[in-house]
Amino acid sequence: MEIPAARNPVDVLRESFGEAILFVKEFRGETTVVVEAARSTDVLDFLRAGSGLVYNMLSDVSAVDYYPNDYGELFAGDAGDYRPERFAVSYHLLSMLYNRRLRVKVFAEEEDPRLPTATVVFPSANWLEREIADMMGIVFEGHPDQRRLLMPDNWYGHPHRRDYPLGKETVAFSFNEAEIRKHKPFATD
Repeated sequence: MEIPAARNPVDVLRESFGEAILFVKEFRGETTVVVEAARSTDVLDFLRAGSGLVYNMLSDVSAVDYYPNDYGELFAGDAGDYRPERFAVSYHLLSMLYNRRLRVKVFAEEEDPRLPTATVVFPSANWLEREIADMMGIVFEGHPDQRRLLMPDNWYGHPHRRDYPLGKETVAFSFNEAEIRKHKPFATD
């Protein structure tokens, strides 16, 4: 069996999906392709099975919250960045045949963050998407098991969002120890 020559994934994606490829960033040997949310599963399936691509391993799925308001435009910093919405989900792919990596990034709206599930292409996305749904509040439409993964069922909110309130406890030092201890409950046994 002859192995087809490796193809440039960015060129092939632009040729095959055109306007659905919103932005490409190459920085320090890593390539990120920003894809229109509605076409994300089509792009992932194409990358997994495409001749000369064969990105057959989903190594990770991660999410980021760009809150408070540093999104909505192209940033021209050192490498440039593209942030049209508050939430982004990144699918980290590996082609074991060609030993190459690629990041596919998809953005979700702030008001009702919803994306199509990648479990139809990569079943290994199941628990990773559940974690993102639980901790960030991004709903993956068509996901086979949408129960919370890390937080209890009655938990309110999503702790990895940047606007989630932080709990805090004042640290006791020698100058404020008496004040802190009088408000703390102690075990009586």
